[in-house]
Amino acid sequence: MKISIIVPCFNEERTLQNIIEKVLLFNSFDKEIIIIDDHSTDNTDKIILNLCSKYKDIKSVRHGSNQGKGSAIKTGIKISSGDIIIIQDSDLEYNPGEYNNLLRPFIEADADVVYGSRFLGGHYVRLHYYWHYIANKILTNLCNIFTNLNMTDMETGYKLFKKDAINSINIEEKSFGVEPEITIKLAKKNFVFYEVPISYRGRSYEQGKKIRLKDAVRAVYCIFKYKFFS
Repeated sequence: MKISIIVPCFNEERTLQNIIEKVLLFNSFDKEIIIIDDHSTDNTDKIILNLCSKYKDIKSVRHGSNQGKGSAIKTGIKISSGDIIIIQDSDLEYNPGEYNNLLRPFIEADADVVYGSRFLGGHYVRLHYYWHYIANKILTNLCNIFTNLNMTDMETGYKLFKKDAINSINIEEKSFGVEPEITIKLAKKNFVFYEVPISYRGRSYEQGKKIRLKDAVRAVYCIFKYKFFS
């Protein structure tokens, strides 16, 4: 089994090297690391060039303009060759040391899709931003109503898919609306979802967190759009 690890990034010069080195430690399966630079304006591109020259497992694509996380994921999926795809944020909020746990439902059960949940009791969760927590719960519950799933964390950054499953849908959202879009579209096709507890080290806006209130509003719009009009 081959694993494709897609790393969308935009202006992550402070964390990218660190997170890629953590991903490189994963050696349970054959892997490829695909870094998608969403037209960073800092030194991210230089870090990527250095990483690609040092490690044969890494390849990269740079967008000609800043398009958003959804576009970066779509680009990564298009060039991936693995049987399982992992979305890995380029900050340090999610720990690649938990890949083996996240992959277990594919190996031991009938999973098509696996989400890492920050609310199922991982080893640690940084206490941070109460209103983000509330927004996430509202969006997750709304998504559950329309998918008849009992997810605890729809907005998680750790989403894993069988290649055939994710290739069965067309990703349209360019930014953070991709999270509910993928969830709704895969649920409508009756793919089998699992959740796995993960740890979480959330960062502050000062440390580079990018999601904003407008992204939550867009997520609500996407839940209705892709449930009823797609």
